[in-house]
Amino acid sequence: MQIGDRRDFIQKSLLLAGTAGLLASGLAPTISHAQTFGKMRRSNRYDDSFIFQRKPFSWPGGKTLAIWIAPNVEVWHYDSAVGTGVSPNPTNRVPDVVNFAWREYGMRVGLWRMADVLDGLGLKATVALNSQVCDEHPQAIQEMKRRGWEFMGHGTTNSENLGGLAPEKEKEVIAHVLKTIGDATGQRPRGWLGSGLTQTHNTLDILAEQGVTYCGDWNNDDQPYRMKVKSGKMLAIPYCMEINDIPLFIRKGYTGEQYYRSLMDQFEGLLADSAKHARVMGIPLHPMITGQPLRAQYLQRALAEMKKHDKVWFATGGEIIDAYEKANPVG
Repeated sequence: MQIGDRRDFIQKSLLLAGTAGLLASGLAPTISHAQTFGKMRRSNRYDDSFIFQRKPFSWPGGKTLAIWIAPNVEVWHYDSAVGTGVSPNPTNRVPDVVNFAWREYGMRVGLWRMADVLDGLGLKATVALNSQVCDEHPQAIQEMKRRGWEFMGHGTTNSENLGGLAPEKEKEVIAHVLKTIGDATGQRPRGWLGSGLTQTHNTLDILAEQGVTYCGDWNNDDQPYRMKVKSGKMLAIPYCMEINDIPLFIRKGYTGEQYYRSLMDQFEGLLADSAKHARVMGIPLHPMITGQPLRAQYLQRALAEMKKHDKVWFATGGEIIDAYEKANPVG
């Protein structure tokens, strides 16, 4: 894509996003909406809780800010136009070679550049893993396992998601994902991040029934919290969509310096807040984006700066959930 085309693509994307926001806000003068009275239709998946009302606690070792790093390790079908793209494909042409190949860069190169960054800093990742990666790239699984990374379920591929599935089909898909990853890695996933963070009304209940205990799809807090499920247990963990590399780099067109500043702004704000109440900072990553040579250095700079602070605890998703439950027992 030429520079002018890319700029036009970004501007059009932002215009569409702004228009959608205007419509959603009810400010668009040509749209009329039916008025709703009475009780709100809510998820009923958690209790209301304001953070200033909660009992203070700290992370292990007296730390106040927990940071977990969440690379999304994914695969896509060649005969599908679905997936994050670096170039517009308004007609959904297939094969979409430019975008498919760009995404494949993440597995071939980008993931290992990010792994080098984490290795150099002595940090572990919590991988949101498409289960088909286990079949297509078994050596990649062994490399991640060798590093002691944790694995979360992340659907089968990123060409599909759970949206619209009937309950029995959704149970079948989730069970397949968890078993496939468990068999390949030796650790059945305790965590889940939906493909596209997509759920049905039944997803949380099915996950909990299958033994999953934490989920990154619900980004409405700076701390983990308990969710309501029919059986088992489920906790939400902050994934931090505000610093997800997809919206920052691909949708907003950020430079590496702007990305670095966004990570540090998020970090500095949460670290200051954590003096009163412990916080969690997730760092969502995609190998085909932050794993590019023009960007990985900015991730390294940010993580190295964060490591200098003695109130910071780098952990996996499961370690954060375990520590939260120990510090905040039920009852």
